[in-house]
Amino acid sequence: MDITTIGGIIAGTFLLLAGMSGGSGGLKAFYDFDSILITIGGTVAGVIVSFPLEQLKDIPKTIKIAFNKNKNEPETIIKTLVAFAEKARREGLLALEEDVQRLDEPFLKKGIQLIVDGTDPELVRNILETELTFLEERHKSGQAVFETAGSLAPAFGMIGTLIGLIQMLQSLSDPSSLGPGMAVALVTTFYGSVLANLFFIPIASKLKVRSSEEILMKEVMVEGMLSIQAGENPRIVEEKLKSFLAPNIRRVLEIKRNEGE
Repeated sequence: MDITTIGGIIAGTFLLLAGMSGGSGGLKAFYDFDSILITIGGTVAGVIVSFPLEQLKDIPKTIKIAFNKNKNEPETIIKTLVAFAEKARREGLLALEEDVQRLDEPFLKKGIQLIVDGTDPELVRNILETELTFLEERHKSGQAVFETAGSLAPAFGMIGTLIGLIQMLQSLSDPSSLGPGMAVALVTTFYGSVLANLFFIPIASKLKVRSSEEILMKEVMVEGMLSIQAGENPRIVEEKLKSFLAPNIRRVLEIKRNEGE
């Protein structure tokens, strides 16, 4: 579970509630059922219109990705690939066949199997890079749902405000109703802004981060597997794979390797 996503939403919600409760009307002043229907209902309807059913079915899975960390840690992937490089250099590529069945990562499992089967290195790269391309496209489709929701929520909030203003103007003969009517009209815009800026847009941004992390790890896997197929020295393989990582992550890996020795 990613504590930053959950912590950010909880902290943002708490601070908003604290600020909202400070006025004379308290939290009750910010509640209007009709405004909720217009903002949330309109946003959901707009998203449904914008995307096919098959893509909408994946929304729960997409939300789960935003709230969970990527299971593939850099050190684990690099350690696995270096171990494979050592075994392949000692015993040959065919010796990796029994290790393939124990792998939990489908992408890595597929690549190692292609190598064991004697597939041409250029063809291995093409197959894996094609899979990466379509993986990135699938990630973008999930991000697009929340980006669209983030743009629709403020728009429907504004629509709700216009509806409220129209209803308010129809009762100009009663000056006492103008203040409460204006407050209700503005609440709808408030709902749309909160939904967009605290939930939809941040979740879309987190999905982009998760996608970048996963693509990077799979690029590390591709280079590692091709290096194994080329019979490169395991230490060279390790150094090549670490070059994909940020300097602070490299230092952590170096410390862990030294501690292991």
